[in-house]
Amino acid sequence: MEIERQFLVDRLPQLPEEYELLRQGYVALLPEIRIRQIGDSHFRLTVKRGAGLVREEWETEVSRQEFESLSERLCPGTCMIEKRRYKIPLADGLVAELHVHAGHLTGFNYVEVEFSDVEGAKKFVPPTWFGREVTDDVRFSYGTLAQARGMDIVREILQSE
Repeated sequence: MEIERQFLVDRLPQLPEEYELLRQGYVALLPEIRIRQIGDSHFRLTVKRGAGLVREEWETEVSRQEFESLSERLCPGTCMIEKRRYKIPLADGLVAELHVHAGHLTGFNYVEVEFSDVEGAKKFVPPTWFGREVTDDVRFSYGTLAQARGMDIVREILQSE
């Protein structure tokens, strides 16, 4: 089970020097089946179900060969997402995972915070550098943003509001 709140970020905070390079793609969207490369040597397969604050999540390590094979079988019309993930400490031992995107999502910045329980998630007061909350807005799911026109989708959503 994953308990997480997500926010857009318009203005980046001071970034730490350390970050992780990630690539992720979607083999299926319902349920969401994602492959992810973290750095040069870690590869994962993740299945997620549901939407919003609480979602089912199952994750396992895969080999580089399995990752490469699956990356050739992404959902039609989707791209591999490229990003840097910064881990920024917050109050109460929480950690903000800030995602700064490259590739087809250049200019899209996103932050998420994971919680151990729903009560803690609901009580959380985001720092001032967090932007609009999108936890319950399925239009900002990575499955949607993985589409080749993902950044156009972001712009259309933000302009329509």
